[in-house]
Amino acid sequence: MIPLRYNLRSLAVRKATTIATALGIGLVVFVLSASQMLADGIRNTLGRAGEPDNAVVLRKGADNEMSSSLETRVVNLILAAPGVKRDAQGTPRGIGEITAVIALEKPNSGGQVSNVSVRGSPVEEMLKFRKRVRITAGRAPRPGADEAIVGTRLRGQFSGLDLGQQFELKKNLKLTVVGVFEAAGSSHESEIWCDIQLVRSAFGREGNLSSVTVQLTSPSKFDAFRAAMEHDKQLGLATEREPKYYEKQSEGTATLVRFLGGAVVFFFSIGAIIGAMITMYAAVAHRRREVGTLRALGFSRRTILSSFLLESIVLALIGGAGGALGSLAMGMVKFSMMNFNSWSEITFSFDPSAGIVLGSLLAGGMMGVLGGLLPALRAARTSPVEAMRD
Repeated sequence: MIPLRYNLRSLAVRKATTIATALGIGLVVFVLSASQMLADGIRNTLGRAGEPDNAVVLRKGADNEMSSSLETRVVNLILAAPGVKRDAQGTPRGIGEITAVIALEKPNSGGQVSNVSVRGSPVEEMLKFRKRVRITAGRAPRPGADEAIVGTRLRGQFSGLDLGQQFELKKNLKLTVVGVFEAAGSSHESEIWCDIQLVRSAFGREGNLSSVTVQLTSPSKFDAFRAAMEHDKQLGLATEREPKYYEKQSEGTATLVRFLGGAVVFFFSIGAIIGAMITMYAAVAHRRREVGTLRALGFSRRTILSSFLLESIVLALIGGAGGALGSLAMGMVKFSMMNFNSWSEITFSFDPSAGIVLGSLLAGGMMGVLGGLLPALRAARTSPVEAMRD
């Protein structure tokens, strides 16, 4: 077995090509890891908005709240269904809401606008029902007042969306931001919340709701609740577990991120493999006499092949480790992009995990194998006599 320090010394001697190849592989690993982290961040951000014991009721055929419309008369029917939890006074735990989208201007962007999601809820219930939501600055809006609260990820990201500022819900209807709330890092933190009557009047949706969310006595009661909701075909209702509903909202955006990240990684990885191959071919060409000496000393072709392949893998892992460490820093980055289900902008985070980092590092090692295999075969086939003559 050829000592590993022999390969490490070779990499240290060829500093320029070693650094260039390691950087190329590191970039591939960085992009691969970061795209996977962002896709997980999208899925987790939306998934955190759901509670395991909650169920969402929409109009049958609607795949999100924006495309759903329910008559207010069905709310009592939904709340009276079996499995719905009741408080100490016997009041069923549920809330009807309306969602809409408004266009707001981003500060210091030269007039650039983007969509923001608005959620209208009964003021008395909005904070009681959402167990993970808490006001971090200011106060809750008052019933019937032209007031709103904004998620912490929206604060300051759009003109008028900061404490004490005003924005237009519709023309000639300005709401004052009286509070900022957190929602355990969920997609609710990218929403504006205000009284349901304000949203109804602003968008002409009197008598309608987008969805009804109820709290069940336990997650096991969901099947019975759904059967009761979907039994009457005339009502035209569809029911989904709340975590599952929000996971579905993330599928399109997460798939797009993975596809774009995969396309970039594919083309970058080809370049990185070619770089590793060039580096190893150069190493073989400059070390023909060394290879001939090793063969003359009795080292087999398989040992030579393993040594040069190991050198390529070590080079790839060095670069991959740098890329993986760099991708971990993305955990501190917030990223805003359009959610194609709600057509509104949501702020996501990069969610690192050990599986993603190790998987990306393994991909870097595979690039080392692919880039070093042919040069290693060439080194193994070197004739000792011809090498000594050279």
